[in-house]
Amino acid sequence: MAGDLFGEATPAAQPTSAPGPAPLAERLRPRTLGDVVGQEHLTGADGAIGRMVAAGQLSSIILWGPPGTGKTTIARLLAEAVGMRFAPLSAVFSGVADLRQAFADAEKMAAAGKRTLLFVDEIHRFNRAQQDGFLPYVERGTVVLVGATTENPSFALNAALLSRAQVLALNRLGDTALGTLVARAEAEMGADLPVTAEAREALIASADGDGRFLLNQVETLFSVAIEKPLDPAELAQFLHRRMPVYDKDRDGHYNLISALHKALRGSDPQAALYWMARMLVAGEEPLYVLRRLTRFASEDIGLADPQALVQCLAAKDAFQFLGSPEGELAIVQACLYLATAPKSNAAYAAQKAAWSAARETGSLAPPANILNAPTKLMKDLGYGAGYSYDHDAPDGFSGDNYWPDGMAPGDYYRPVDRGFEKRIAERMAWWDERRRAKD
Repeated sequence: MAGDLFGEATPAAQPTSAPGPAPLAERLRPRTLGDVVGQEHLTGADGAIGRMVAAGQLSSIILWGPPGTGKTTIARLLAEAVGMRFAPLSAVFSGVADLRQAFADAEKMAAAGKRTLLFVDEIHRFNRAQQDGFLPYVERGTVVLVGATTENPSFALNAALLSRAQVLALNRLGDTALGTLVARAEAEMGADLPVTAEAREALIASADGDGRFLLNQVETLFSVAIEKPLDPAELAQFLHRRMPVYDKDRDGHYNLISALHKALRGSDPQAALYWMARMLVAGEEPLYVLRRLTRFASEDIGLADPQALVQCLAAKDAFQFLGSPEGELAIVQACLYLATAPKSNAAYAAQKAAWSAARETGSLAPPANILNAPTKLMKDLGYGAGYSYDHDAPDGFSGDNYWPDGMAPGDYYRPVDRGFEKRIAERMAWWDERRRAKD
């Protein structure tokens, strides 16, 4: 008769040998918050997490950051630092029953005087209704919720949940932090990494800020006997991964993207294509290049050619749809479009000027004529009085005032005399003339 799958295991079912050592990444998990690398803006004395620990009081938080940056580790160490019970869940493997059990356990522990830090990895994978289920337990203090997500919380999490938790953004690990992890791995293994200095830099660069990935690659290198240190080409062949060709001071990544940006701004499609090819051939993530191209479209072209931004977003969609290498042609198309488009930084300059004005005049109310008046009281107070509906005005333009009382009209956006912005400048000049005639 078949045995009980959930009963006690028989001696025959026990493993015949002791389990092997834990993975290197697990052995190198930080023991204290001070051991966490790359997130000092949060874990330091002046950081949000550092201040919570110093006060001995935690509030619910959402840890938002790329993979391999320490979200799970920070949550565990937070619980230890303030003497709370650590209860981990993964939204990938857990359902409603698991949540109910976690809350029931937390209530029992609370009755015994022990608070619970409920850590929910990949919290964005819970649907809206499941996220709402956290609210009463967070509000009552049954649990302190620490959620981890790689997705933008503004879009992935309920507004009600976000209003009860502080969002803390983790940084992608930089070269210094990743270098520290490699040094710790070498100390743990009692040996130097069997690679040249150039290959070591290429290995760190290839991790793209992911500490866990880097340690897995390091463990692979330590797992076999290597007779002589590997150079970048040999390392790439050994790991079956293209290694970026970065220079010794590890500025190559930033130098190449700077060269690409400057060539685009200088309207040199040949040079722009060359520098972009250098990045992609070296192993740069195509989506990173696409993000930089998209930023360039808004910063250096803007409304001189509104299609520039559209081209970049279409290239991103095409690359994700086709994959590599077929999708890289769409990136080339976007690059060439940007290099040959008319240039303007008017939108970028306008943003900076408008943001500055908003910080200086943030308490000024809109003029009464453009305020809605849904109630009689508001109408009696003058809300909406004298408002001119532009569509009823000649040429669809009323020339009304839209600036706060006591504030002179700003002059933030100044379109250039190139591309589509030339037409925009003509419209703005015509509107300004009509406003002056009305005054």
